Order: sequence, then structure tokens, then C-alpha cells
Amino acid sequence: CGTGELTKILADKFAESKVLGIDTSAEMLAKAPLQDNLSFSRISIQKQIELNVKWDLILANASLQWINDHQELFPAMIARLSGDGQLAVQMPSQKENLLNQILFELVHEPPYFEKLSGVIRQSPILSLDEYTFLLIRSGAKQVVIYQKVYPLITQSIDSLYEFIAGSALIPYMEKLDENMKSEFEKEFRYRISKSFPSSPFIYAFKRLILVGQF
Repeated sequence: CGTGELTKILADKFAESKVLGIDTSAEMLAKAPLQDNLSFSRISIQKQIELNVKWDLILANASLQWINDHQELFPAMIARLSGDGQLAVQMPSQKENLLNQILFELVHEPPYFEKLSGVIRQSPILSLDEYTFLLIRSGAKQVVIYQKVYPLITQSIDSLYEFIAGSALIPYMEKLDENMKSEFEKEFRYRISKSFPSSPFIYAFKRLILVGQF
């Protein structure tokens, strides 16, 4: 839930409901708003799923892409829904997004691979077909599954770099020393500029939207 801004919108919209936001970051949760029908817990998604608690709605916004094995994850979440519960998920389409592709290629090359091999992640994101099959096999009565493009239009390569620097780039930069970090950033920026040769730079950032009624 991060700082809980979207969680509060949910709590305001469904004022008669009890809403819980979860995150593993104490720093994020310290900024979260509190109100009568809204609470927060410092816990991982996996640990929350292990608790024997049922929910009418489970909503995951830009979080499940950090968890491996969606073939197991989604049925486990669905098992925590009440009899007529709903699952709503939004995730970036990492395998199809160009900046992720450029980054994934770079971390597999020397001299970076030697330092980063232990933290390189294959994206767990499945195809639209696979999610459709997975939700229906898990008991969904209705599904809405689609990919949406959120175009980023900018005059600056810096903006494209910063767009990914705050997410997918973080685990890699944390493992590099200062000299290698500087070279890595320089090379990554160069490859971005080669892939976006003319201004305005248009980045077709894709997200998956999945909703299941159970």
C-alpha cells in the first residue's frame, strides 16, 4: 500500500467497510493516514496470505510483480476471499516494457553480471491467456483482463531514466560500488538514448489489469 493514499480512497468510497493496507516498509507506513474504517499493518503479502482471514475484496496495485510464482500466488490469494469476493490487480507488463528490456539486457553483461547475478530477477508476470486460465480454474465466475498503455511523453532522456530508477533499477544499484554504479548509470542512459533517438520521446508503458468475481 505504500503511503496509503490509494488505500484511503478505497476506505472513503466504501465507508461501511473495514479496510486494511499492508506494506513491509515502516518508512512508508509512517506516512499513512488513519481513520475509523482504515488501518495498516507492516507485513508482507506472503505472510498476510498465511493468516486465516477472509476478505470481500483483495486489491493489489503495482505490488505483485515483486513476488515470484504467480501460478501459486494467485490461487493462494483467492483462497482468502469470502464466498462472493473479488480480486483486483494492476501490474506493469515488465516483459513488454522497453526500459525493462534494456535494463535486463545490461545486467547480464560483463562486468555487471558478476556483481549482480545474485539479484537478477526473471519477471514473474504471466500472459493474458495464462491469467485468464488461472482465475477461471480458481473459481472465478466473471473475469475482466486487459493490457492498457499509459504513454509517457517527454522531451528529456533524464525523465525516462528517472521513471525506472525508482523501481526496477533499485536492487541493482544497491549492489554496485560507487565507481561501477556511475559507469552502469552512464551506460544505461546511453542505451536509453539509442532506443529513443528523437524528441519528443514516447514511452508506451504497459500495465495489466485483472479483475475476478468469485
